[in-house]
Amino acid sequence: MRSRPRLMAFGGLVALALLAASGTGAAAHDRGDEMARQVLPARDGWAAATTGTTGGSAAAADHVFRVTNLAQLVQALGGDNKTNGANATPKIVLVQGTIDANVDGANLPVTCAAYQDAGYSLAAYLAAFDPAVWGRTTRPSGPLEDARRRSEQNQAARVQVRVGPNTTIVGVGRGARMLGVNLLVQNVDNVIIRNIAFENAFDCFPQWDPTDGATGNWNSAFDNVSLTGATHVWVDHDSFTDGDHPDSQSPLLFGRLFEMHDGELDITKGADLVTVEWSAFREHDKTMLIGSSDTALTDTGKLRVTLHHDRFDGVDERAPRVRFGQVHVYDNLYVIHDPATYVYSWGVGVQSQLFIQNNFFATDPGVAPARFITVFGGTKIHATGTLVNGFSARDRVDVVAAYNAAHGVALSQDVGWTPTLVRRLDPTQAVPFLVGAFAGPGRA
Repeated sequence: MRSRPRLMAFGGLVALALLAASGTGAAAHDRGDEMARQVLPARDGWAAATTGTTGGSAAAADHVFRVTNLAQLVQALGGDNKTNGANATPKIVLVQGTIDANVDGANLPVTCAAYQDAGYSLAAYLAAFDPAVWGRTTRPSGPLEDARRRSEQNQAARVQVRVGPNTTIVGVGRGARMLGVNLLVQNVDNVIIRNIAFENAFDCFPQWDPTDGATGNWNSAFDNVSLTGATHVWVDHDSFTDGDHPDSQSPLLFGRLFEMHDGELDITKGADLVTVEWSAFREHDKTMLIGSSDTALTDTGKLRVTLHHDRFDGVDERAPRVRFGQVHVYDNLYVIHDPATYVYSWGVGVQSQLFIQNNFFATDPGVAPARFITVFGGTKIHATGTLVNGFSARDRVDVVAAYNAAHGVALSQDVGWTPTLVRRLDPTQAVPFLVGAFAGPGRA
């Protein structure tokens, strides 16, 4: 496990904030049935724009389902996972207990061997695509790579669960969990996902890419939740973690971690009008990607996302990493444990317009505020009211100025827009106080 250096003396206050923002408190979990027909309140971030987000709140009584396993989940979403993404009937899915995606037709656990194509083995893959043999200038190709891809597709057919428009998925009770599930919300409108603990969405068959970065990387296919081309999505009081299988425990292959996890919540390919609030993202590397390509010019004017009152605890990077989008990030809590593994929090990508307000960082002393930002072709970021390891005025840090000074650049704070879809923003306090004082949408 990664190390956990001791934080500052105010750690007790921060711990209370973590509990309140984690989505695992009794108040959130005991009201699953009551939450089922709630809609996103007006002005609560980008998902409240235009038509707002109502999910399956209009579902008839015979389209309210209580599910306890993968087969029941697929049935509730329409009955056929291949076509469920087109099922626009308003529906409410109440999740009770643990839904494990890596199971057979009898709901018995399976291992990666169940998905492995006859033409693939990791040993053969490593031998064929060792950089000393294959080189570092082209991605793997040929029959062995094709077999790896077929293996990955076999797993995808089981673990990727497609969600249609006009759907609410909400956890009931204290133990609502999706284990190994990749919830796929693709090219649909009006979806609500609340009160679910998402854990360990892993890819058995990562791809080696020697051209990714200076030394290559292993890349995986499955997020816990993927919003691709989706619009009007409300994610609330959920948690995301790799559970007992973090990539930090993975072996080094070709000198790089054999990463079996992709994003925890990725928002890509023209997704738009999304609010992510009161959720927890823990112990992960590539946490939240907003915008998947520097060349996707069709994303201009889309990828509008609000993140507020979320907890990013022990995540290494992408909290979030943004291209193109107008993204409002306010009153969130960032807990950084290990300077050796931490990379950055806010990624300033091509044409991104990040508007960041009143976030709180509880950090190891070895993490300088200039590290909170990394630039990937962007030129501007608005960031004000950031508190670091304390609650007084002297703990307020101009993170953009710190980055500019450290790198000899001049990032602009003029991002060309100002958020207006905000229910509550207190400019004098950051998230550790607000999470205990604000009941949140539908619970005030």
